Amino acid sequence: MVLSVSGVVLLGVIVFLFFRKDGLKPIHAVICTLFGFYLAGTAIAPSIRAGGEGLASLLGGIRL
Repeated sequence: MVLSVSGVVLLGVIVFLFFRKDGLKPIHAVICTLFGFYLAGTAIAPSIRAGGEGLASLLGGIRL
């Protein structure tokens, strides 16, 4: 659950930055959000979640 919240916050910040700096139109953000909701209801959702968790684990293991 923590990973989901962190991922949502991170993606929200990225969308906000695109909106402010790169001219992302509000309709683009709405379409991306709807796409995410529809994608979450498909059979590929567990694979996407596993990939995100794997990436988070990889990034979490990096020592600077």
